[in-house]
Amino acid sequence: MTPIGAGPVSLDVVICTYNNAAGLELALAALGRQQAPREASWRVLVVDNNCTDDTAEVVNRHVRAGDVPDLRRVLEREQGLTPARRRGVTETLGDWIAFVDDDCLIADDWIAAAAGFASGHPGCGAFGGRVIVGWESPPPRYLHRYGWLFAEQDLGAYQREVDWLVGAGMVVNRSALQTSGWSRQPLLEDRVGTKLISGGDVEIALRIRGAGFPLWYVPTCELRHLVPARRTEHRYLRSLNEGLGVSQVLVGALTWESSAAAWLAAAVKGCVDGSGRLLWRLVGALRWRTGVIELAMDAAFVRGQWLGVWRLVRNGRRRRTLLGQAVR
Repeated sequence: MTPIGAGPVSLDVVICTYNNAAGLELALAALGRQQAPREASWRVLVVDNNCTDDTAEVVNRHVRAGDVPDLRRVLEREQGLTPARRRGVTETLGDWIAFVDDDCLIADDWIAAAAGFASGHPGCGAFGGRVIVGWESPPPRYLHRYGWLFAEQDLGAYQREVDWLVGAGMVVNRSALQTSGWSRQPLLEDRVGTKLISGGDVEIALRIRGAGFPLWYVPTCELRHLVPARRTEHRYLRSLNEGLGVSQVLVGALTWESSAAAWLAAAVKGCVDGSGRLLWRLVGALRWRTGVIELAMDAAFVRGQWLGVWRLVRNGRRRRTLLGQAVR
């Protein structure tokens, strides 16, 4: 492996996919349009997480076309985004690993921007860019206020250090990832099949930061996160928000720096405060008959928070495994 910062940047793009052949086709097409400098050494690996659709044929078609550098596919039998990402890490050798989801379209200069930043910041632990939500069809008006549900990330026009990153388009320094311990023992499952519990990407970023490596926001690394119409249906959104509520509690445990008793008190207080705010909003919604849908969305998130706390309360071993594991 070439030492980081010595010579051309070595970058592996890892796409973990589960039954989204149509989205994968678009993602690979975007990779095929890259205007990358010759000195940037990059490859693409698709991790097939037990797909039963046309994923294999999509990859084979691009391999035959030769439009994506060193494209190959591996099959990961263990279901879930976390084991798929781990497989992507173990199957690659580059100094940098870019996690590009199968529903993301990177800009034509994304590889060039990523390679340029990595070359100039060899001590960076991980970086990510601007993530723009791309709606398949116009969503309900209120949904524009919930871009974070779909990994929206726009922190301005200038690159800077940040405290966390979304997973879409996150580029990690392999040495930093290994130092963080994530490669040996991930702590959060992230999404498994169609289950909507997440947080694995935030865990990666926080554990890298906790190991002493800075995180950066690089707006020139821009991508569009495609959101199909089915993911804007209210029932799906409530389930997604509940899963994110659970994830917030689990991720919060990773960065907790005090005792387990203090964590429990703070976690319960957060849930109680959130429930109280919901009650006040409920009074207004009933009186004015507005904001009912948003109230249901936020109620699902608070319900998820309570569920997350309960899971860690009843499972002491799990609680001890998570508490403080991403603290520097």
